[in-house]
Amino acid sequence: MHYHFIAIGGAAMHNLAMALHDNGQKVTGSDDKVFDPSRSRLKSKGLLPEKDGWFPEKITKKIDAIVLGMHAKLDNPELVKAQKLGLKIFSYPELIYEMSKDKTRVVIGGSHGKTTITSMILHVLHFYKKDFDYMVGAQLEGFDNMVRLSTAPLIILEGDEYLASPLDLRPKFHIYKPQIALISGIAWDHINVFPSKEEYELQFKIFCELMEDVGTLVYNETDPTVKKIALSESKRLFLLPYFYTDYEFKNGSTLINFNGREFELNIFGKHNLLNMEGARKVCRRLGINNRMFFHAMKSFEGASNRMEVFHESKRGVVYRDFAHAPSKLEATVEAVKNNHSSEPLVAVFELHTYSSLNPEFLPEYKNTMDVADVPIVFFNPETLKHKNLPPLNEKKVAKHFGLEKKMKVFTDPKKLDTFLREIEFKKFNLLMMSSGTFDGLDLDALVADLFPDKKGK
Repeated sequence: MHYHFIAIGGAAMHNLAMALHDNGQKVTGSDDKVFDPSRSRLKSKGLLPEKDGWFPEKITKKIDAIVLGMHAKLDNPELVKAQKLGLKIFSYPELIYEMSKDKTRVVIGGSHGKTTITSMILHVLHFYKKDFDYMVGAQLEGFDNMVRLSTAPLIILEGDEYLASPLDLRPKFHIYKPQIALISGIAWDHINVFPSKEEYELQFKIFCELMEDVGTLVYNETDPTVKKIALSESKRLFLLPYFYTDYEFKNGSTLINFNGREFELNIFGKHNLLNMEGARKVCRRLGINNRMFFHAMKSFEGASNRMEVFHESKRGVVYRDFAHAPSKLEATVEAVKNNHSSEPLVAVFELHTYSSLNPEFLPEYKNTMDVADVPIVFFNPETLKHKNLPPLNEKKVAKHFGLEKKMKVFTDPKKLDTFLREIEFKKFNLLMMSSGTFDGLDLDALVADLFPDKKGK
C-alpha cells in the first residue's frame, strides 16, 4: 500500500507514518513546516519531505490512501487534488480504526491523565512481553515509536477528544468504538471547538454510547461528572469504578499498601496514584493480576514531559510537564510542592493553547497555582495573533489566577530567563509547564547555570 500523509509533521501523524513504514508500507508525505523532534525522526526513516510546502502534482491515482492531518486546511492543494481523483482519505484515527477493527480495542479518555494512564498500561504489558499495538501521546522508555500497528490481537489507544481532521469534525475518540474504555476525569477544555462545558461533557457521553455492547467502562468515581455519565450506561456496560488506594510519601518514594502488601514505587502526586488505579483496573481486564501489576510498576519512570525529572542536583530538582488544562495544572503544582514541602517551588506555566489564551476561559485558572512560592506565567503575544485572539493584559492575567500581588507575568523569554537566573534561594525546585517551548527559551543552558552540580539523570 502507498500512503501519502498531508501534514506529516504532526506529533501523531509522523509516528503513524513511521509505524506504517516499519510495516513495509510505502509512505510519502508533505508539510508546510516540520519541526523537531518530528523532523529528525522522519529523516532517520527517510520519510522527511525534500522541501517544505504542498505539491499537488505528487498526488496521483497510484496512491492507495491519503492520511489527512488536522493541521491541513480544506483548501489545501494536495487535498483538493486527492478529492478530484476520488482517492480514499482517512484521518489518522480513522486509519487506526480501519487497521484494528478485528482487535480488542482499549481506549483511554479524559481531560487529563490519559497519557500517563496509557503509559502505565503499556509499561506493564511490555514488562510481561505481551503482544499488543498502541498509540500514545508521549515518548516512552523502552518504546521506539509512539505508534505500533501489527498483527497483534490487542491495541491500546490514547483517546483524544479533539477533532479528527478538517474533513472529519468528530472527536478522535468517537471513532475507535472500544470494547474496554476508561475515563479519567472531565474538565472543560478546547473552548474553540466546545464553547460550553455542557457541549464538552456531551462528547464523553457520546464516547460511552459508541462503545460496543457489554463492554467494560473503567471510570474515576471521584469525578462527579464522570460518575454520572458512567452510571447512565449501567444497563449496557460493565462498570468498574476506581478511586484512591492507601499510600504514603516517604523519602522521595511512594509506598502503596494494597491488600496487606507494601509496594515501593517511583511515581508521586495524588493525581498520579489515582491514574495508577485506573491503569490497574484496565490491566485486570487484560489478565494482569494485582501482584503482577505492582511488580511491573516498580520500574515505571513516567512518560516524557509528564512530571518528568529533567535535571537533578544538590540545589534542587527541575521538573518538566505538559500541563495546560486548569485541573492538570493545579494537580501538577500541588504534587511537586507536596513532594518537596520544605523547599521553595518556582512554577512556570506557559499560556499556549487556544483555550488558555482565551479571555473567556482564563477565569478557569483561578487558584490553580496558589501553592507555588513563586508562580510565573509566560505567554507570547505573537501566539495570540496567530490564533486570532485579542491581546492579553499582564495584570489581568495575574488577576485571573487570583495572584495579583504574588504572580510574575512575562511575555519576553529573555526577561523570563534573566528573572530565573537571579533567583536567590539556596535550594529550590523548578517546575516548567507547557505544551509549547516558552518562545524558544534555552532550558538546557538555563538549568545548567542554575543547577551546576548535576547528579543522577
